[in-house]
Amino acid sequence: MKKLIVSLGVLAALLLTGCAPKKPYDYSAFRASKPASILVLPADNRAPDVNAANSFTSLVTRPLAEAGYYVFPVAVVDETFQQNGLTNGHEIQAVSPQRLHDIFHADSALYISVTDYGSSYQVIQSVTKVSATARLVDLRSGKELWQGIATASDAEDGNNNNGGIIGMLVSAAIKQIASNVSDKAHTIAGVTSARLLAQNEQGGLLVGPRYKLATVR
Repeated sequence: MKKLIVSLGVLAALLLTGCAPKKPYDYSAFRASKPASILVLPADNRAPDVNAANSFTSLVTRPLAEAGYYVFPVAVVDETFQQNGLTNGHEIQAVSPQRLHDIFHADSALYISVTDYGSSYQVIQSVTKVSATARLVDLRSGKELWQGIATASDAEDGNNNNGGIIGMLVSAAIKQIASNVSDKAHTIAGVTSARLLAQNEQGGLLVGPRYKLATVR
């Protein structure tokens, strides 16, 4: 009987832990920093596709601008690094925050890593998936202000196919070819970017000082 009571107590504790509300995201450093400008660094590409970094980096300016931040032109930033002998995101992201601040005079920098990008053939289906992580760092103090992760794929809508296993294999092959021709990964990357940089106080980005002006346009 005693063992039963103990077991029930442990089970109840586990259930209460599972039902506990999610801990609020800590925005104290973000609010104290009050960044007005963001330097988007070339993404660190950890995916097999060599186009992943450029594709994803090209898509982040709009959501950041709409969130009310001044975003340094990505092409100009990339050219500045190339002229200084830095050509890939991994090398560039190793530059110290202080050095980046000295060069660009930005309040903060966005460090992006692309972990999945492209289509993969999975026996009975072809899935195009893009995943990325990001960190916002105050270039004046070196403190991390925010971090996030997001993913998106074309399999989210489901893959209903009534043609049997042969029909599913043919559909997957056709889908794979279509994805390669149209660079569907870039489209999916746009969804991932929007999710990653969504403005909310449940783990997303806080809005910047130009937010009201951005929404009026």
